[in-house]
Amino acid sequence: MIKYFIYCRKSSEDEERQVLSIEAQLTELREYAKQNNLFVVKEFYESKTAKEPGREIFNEMLGEIEKGFASGILAWNPDRLARNSIDGGKVIYFVDTLKIVALKFPTFWFEATPQGKFMLSVAFGQAKYYTDNLRENILRGIRQKIRRGELSAKAPIGYFNEPRLRTIEPDKKTFSKVKEVLELFATGEYTLTAIQRKMFSLGLVGSRSGNPLALASVEHILKNPFYYGYFSYRGEVHQGSHKPMIAKKLFDKIQIALVQNGKPRKKRGAKNFQYLGFATCGICGYAITAERHIKKSGLKFVYYRCTHKSKTVACTENRFLREEVLTEQVKNLCQKVSLPDEWREKFLTKLENESMESRHTSDLFVQNLRDQISAIKIRLERLTDAYLAEVLELSEYQEKKNVLMAEKKTIEEKLSNFERKGNQWLELMRNWIIEANQAENLSKQENPSRMRDFLVSIGSNRRLSAGILLAEFKTPWNFLAETNAEGRSPEATSSANQIWWT
Repeated sequence: MIKYFIYCRKSSEDEERQVLSIEAQLTELREYAKQNNLFVVKEFYESKTAKEPGREIFNEMLGEIEKGFASGILAWNPDRLARNSIDGGKVIYFVDTLKIVALKFPTFWFEATPQGKFMLSVAFGQAKYYTDNLRENILRGIRQKIRRGELSAKAPIGYFNEPRLRTIEPDKKTFSKVKEVLELFATGEYTLTAIQRKMFSLGLVGSRSGNPLALASVEHILKNPFYYGYFSYRGEVHQGSHKPMIAKKLFDKIQIALVQNGKPRKKRGAKNFQYLGFATCGICGYAITAERHIKKSGLKFVYYRCTHKSKTVACTENRFLREEVLTEQVKNLCQKVSLPDEWREKFLTKLENESMESRHTSDLFVQNLRDQISAIKIRLERLTDAYLAEVLELSEYQEKKNVLMAEKKTIEEKLSNFERKGNQWLELMRNWIIEANQAENLSKQENPSRMRDFLVSIGSNRRLSAGILLAEFKTPWNFLAETNAEGRSPEATSSANQIWWT
């Protein structure tokens, strides 16, 4: 008597929604076995797609057939056994080698004859064709949605999938909250754990658990280009048609803050170290730590040095820098970007004169931005042509395209802001002149905390190298630092200043 295994399978994918559930298949197959006097020795069932080989239960069943525990299979339809050529080929090979002598299906006739094996291979091929064709149709639909700027996936937090129009729209309950979180993190004052707690306090939690979002999820939100109007699909960035939550400029600030404050820090006691976390080592790039030393005289001094935690770079920086010396260097950096009273008056006077000439300069600036956008579009077209001509690999094409798309978005926002704000740069520059003049007074107040915070707000990449504090200043502070260093006059350095504020 032939011994049979019952095999049932169903996956949750779209093409199998109409297939009987596993329970229904078992009921039907048991009844079929009873009506046809089939001797069933074991039942196998699993919830997994058969598009690709590697089903554990299916392979276990074939293993037991190979050992001779059974020589027949009872399934609802051939496509339950295989939707790929490898698994289908295994079944047919087992039939050829008489390891399987009988295959029974309530919906399909089979006998172990040349004609029967041919019809079985046709059934397996038809199942594979159906899967491949369905996949191609789905991908074609996804590509069309991408051309329309629509993300074919679950909406990120702050948005929701509109079921009627099949678009992604802002969620009234969470949109403003997520925007607030992104703006807060861009300030550079939050770590991942701190922003995670902030999100929890605003009610931005896991949709199912109700618990705080995992740090990996928080980081994904902070890195998601969807929030500035683009989206990533399979590693490639595309322009979206949805409403952006933030500007690309703010998104770039978030990425900088992620590098500087992204890793959660251990809580520290109140050691009152003024510059802890302020700078890194100029040689190995690792953090600068602080130590308190007590001299024999009883005087206490704070020193800063490299932590020497790098395992890849042999750091040769062994200097200890006194806090008083570091404070003096912080003061000197503040003075580098300060504007004396005399320069302040000259800058303000020249600014009034330039406001009369700004219209012509603005037109030239706008045209320059438009030319840059056109040039990037041409580069994108050439990049696509190179990929289609198989000159570039997919990964290289995606990497280069993502960079160009980000650059294009930045310039488009710059153009949009300039066209919307017009000559608002004049007012912004006037405010900056006043702020730079106040930096002059700040360096005279001998307030280390305020000077430190000021340098953090206007620069980056603060590092100690050979006992010297170095820093990079943001625009337009870098211009002022260079001007002060070279001793130039304000009259010689004020052309095209509106570029700073766009």
